[in-house]
Amino acid sequence: MTKRYEKYKDSGIAWIGEIPEHWEVIKMRFLCSFKTGDKDTINKEDDGKYPFYVRSPKIERINTFTYDGEAVLMAGDGVGAGKVIHYVNGKFDYHQRVYNFHKIKKVQPYLLYLFLQSFFSYKIEEGGAKTTVDSVRLPMIKDFPIVIPTSIEQEQIVKYLDWKCGEIDRIVEVRERQIKLLGELRTSVISRAVTRGLNPNAPLKDSGIDWIGQIPEHWEICRLKNACSLKGRIGWKGLRSEEFEQISYAYLVTGQDFHSAIIDWTKCYQISKERYDEDPYIQLSNGDLLITKDGTIGKIAKVSNMDKPSCLNSGIFVMKQTKALFEQSYLYWLLESSLLKEFNNYTSTGTTILHLYQNVFENMPFIIPSLSEQQQIAEYLDKKTEEIDSTIDKFKVQIDKLKEYRQALITEVVTGKIDIRSIEIPIPKSN
Repeated sequence: MTKRYEKYKDSGIAWIGEIPEHWEVIKMRFLCSFKTGDKDTINKEDDGKYPFYVRSPKIERINTFTYDGEAVLMAGDGVGAGKVIHYVNGKFDYHQRVYNFHKIKKVQPYLLYLFLQSFFSYKIEEGGAKTTVDSVRLPMIKDFPIVIPTSIEQEQIVKYLDWKCGEIDRIVEVRERQIKLLGELRTSVISRAVTRGLNPNAPLKDSGIDWIGQIPEHWEICRLKNACSLKGRIGWKGLRSEEFEQISYAYLVTGQDFHSAIIDWTKCYQISKERYDEDPYIQLSNGDLLITKDGTIGKIAKVSNMDKPSCLNSGIFVMKQTKALFEQSYLYWLLESSLLKEFNNYTSTGTTILHLYQNVFENMPFIIPSLSEQQQIAEYLDKKTEEIDSTIDKFKVQIDKLKEYRQALITEVVTGKIDIRSIEIPIPKSN
């Protein structure tokens, strides 16, 4: 059971509430000095000696430093404005629109960092009546109120949160590693099933394709174009975004509408019947497979539960069988395996793949077991991946809850809702 302080007072700030009676509230302008950097993102160097703080959460590298010491940094504009906040102790450089709070007095820099991280978003909402802003101006920062415990309490709070947050972070790291390993296992299970089948004793033969290797002796190989048609929207009659509607005759599907291998029809824009009728080749049917060719390349979705006519927007191929060589469910798993990525890597000639070209993709080799084996493989993968995905989802929920608890704990402690003065903090173990 958490312990509270004996006496509290109103902080005078709605989003802080009560604080211990002997604590202070002081505006930032009285606690530190302020300045911004003199660099731009183009100044980053991949192998730079020092950290380079820009307006995004990612910390870049650079070979210069303009500050050496303890400081708290905040992105001043862009998507990270008022949200991307760092505590730094050492040599670093920073962007011209990143604020450096330095020469900090009356409050430990790390405690200031924790407080800003927990509460500055409230100031943004208060001032702009929205959760995002284009920029954070210095007057807003200078007027931001900070809760100040006594110096002894500050030391205890920092040690306590370092200990507790460290414990939480270690559990999160374990879960994240487990998720990564499970993802790798999932990929391995799928790829092995679609290239070797389910019989470990089946005699093998060389597929004739380096990046596929051996396959069961009785399986065949064919090119995509010899078994399926592949169509995409190419300059479709000058369709413009102004023509997209919330409710109309037909769904217009994009890769952003893919959710866990199915289409979220509620997210789709819609178009008129006249536009839909213009191109029958990109009209969809239940059972079709969709593959993204731009952006995140190779995302797969199955067309199902379609309750009105639907067609493609740009950035997607629709695949339809022209020969009855595949169980549709097996075909999905074949595309979901690592084979598409390996094929792209094999044909990319070392360049970064930004687009899946139809004339290249049509020549992808497809592995063909018997139809009965395809069904068995698909059923096996349906069950096996569901087990893995369920465990991954469970771990993701745990991570979300741990992060929520971590933030709630910080918030409660830095505002004095919990009295941690008498808590014995373990001495950190030396490595």
